[in-house]
Formats: sequence, structure tokens, C-alpha cells
Amino acid sequence: MEIFGVPLQAMMSQLLLGLVNGSFYAMLSLGLAVIFGLLNVINFSHGAMYMMGAFLAWMGLSYFDINYWAMLVIAPIVVGLVGILIEKTMLRWLYKLDHLYGLLLTFGITLIMEGVFRSFYGVSGQPYAVPEALAGATDLGFMILPNYRAWVVIASLSVCLATWFVIEKTKLGAYLRAGTENPKLVEAFGINVPLMVTLTFGFGVALAGFAGVLAAPIIQVSPLMGSNLIIVVFAVVVIGGMGSIMGSILTGLGLGVIEGLTRVFYPEGSATVVFVVMVIVLLLRPAGLFGKEK
Repeated sequence: MEIFGVPLQAMMSQLLLGLVNGSFYAMLSLGLAVIFGLLNVINFSHGAMYMMGAFLAWMGLSYFDINYWAMLVIAPIVVGLVGILIEKTMLRWLYKLDHLYGLLLTFGITLIMEGVFRSFYGVSGQPYAVPEALAGATDLGFMILPNYRAWVVIASLSVCLATWFVIEKTKLGAYLRAGTENPKLVEAFGINVPLMVTLTFGFGVALAGFAGVLAAPIIQVSPLMGSNLIIVVFAVVVIGGMGSIMGSILTGLGLGVIEGLTRVFYPEGSATVVFVVMVIVLLLRPAGLFGKEK
């Protein structure tokens, strides 16, 4: 069976690949949106945290024989602790300054982290095996679905929706939003706002670390894997609306699918379609699809 001259199996395979990429876009852009929406910081080091999560998974297995499932918990915690250290020692002094200062600081942190990993491991990349429980594939009749890629989509969506629910629908999320809008008022209720801000930043980068562990069995674990992705993720955040949690999730998934379809019908445009969409959206709606107009 063909659709517009393209075999159905080929189209579904590209759609699946687009959905997997969209899952990574959604999770990474979600972390950026949480940090910007609640802390008003543009965190350019997010890609480096993603890379660190993947490398921690690889090092855990290679040096300490810690399996994938354990690293899926350990790596985000470690990355989150690194984020907390960065926030407490450097970022918190920049909150009242222009966004450019935070962007430059986190860009510098990215260069340092990439340089350290490149000096030890080079840029060729390290292989990471798919966990045995998720090896193989399932025959759906119209296509062969790799089990691990299905797991990536399910895990990413579960974490993204859980994060959205906590921030938008719970008392903790209400405190977070109120703490960024009017910290003095929230502190009057006995809530430690600086600690809440620090933990929020740590959680945001922990999401990037979690995405890195998910990505490790799919792509080569390399010091440059974050910088290759972060520009696209920033575009996703801008299209969805800076600081919009649900906007980041839906836009990330949608753009991944659009990118996959572009590979089928116009492969040469797959690398730029996200930025074309960004230009169109900003021309029609400068605040983004789900952003709030000021």
C-alpha cells in the first residue's frame, strides 16, 4: 500500500522516528520551560546536562556494572545535584540582571563541560547497549516496531504529563508559580522560596539527565550530542511559548512528527523545517502558540 507514492511501511517508520525525536524534544524543552517559566532564566547548559546524563549511564555500566534501570534513577539525581550546585554558587546572583547574563554564564558552563568530556573521551562517541528486557521488536503488521523506541515514547510522555500535572494542578505547583511572581508574599506564609527555586532548577536539569539516559542506547554517547540538539530544542520552546509547560510538550511531539514526515516527502528540508515553522509562528504569533501575549 502506498500514500502519495510512498510505501506505508516507510512512512510509518519515519513517523515513529519523528515521534521518538519528538519525545526527546518534548522532555528537553519541558525542562527549559520549567526553568524559564518559574525562574526566568535561559539555561543554555541544558544540552550539556542531557549529555552528562547519557555519559553517566555509560560510565555506570562500563566502570561499575550498574545496569540501565538503576542509572535511569541515579543519573537524573546526579545531574540534578550538579544543577543545584550551579544555581547556588553562580546563577542565583544573576536573577535580577538581564537575561543575557544568565545565557552567557550557562553557555560558558556548556563549553567547560563539553571540553572536559572531550579531553577524556574524544568526539567519536561510545556505544551503549539496549537493555535486554527491551531488546527486539514487535511486528504490527504494517511495520516492525522496535521495543526500545516504544519505551522511549511511553516513558517520555509519562514524565512530561506528570510534570505538567504537578506544576499546573497541585498546591506545590501553585506555590512555585506564586514564589516566582511575588516571593515576599509567599515567604510570609513560611515557605522557603530560595530553596524552592534551587530545587526547581535542579529538577529542570534532572529532566535533561533523564532524557540523556533514554537517548544513550539509541545514539552514540558523545560530548557533542547536547550541542547538536539544544538549538532545535530552543526553537521548540520559542514555538510553544517561552515558559509554557503544555506548549513545550505538544510542540515537541508535533515538530518531531513534522520532521519525520519531511524526511519522507522532502529529505533535504528535514534539518531546517523546525526553524521554518518557528519563523512562521513568530510572524503570526510572537508569543508562541501557547504563550501569553503581554
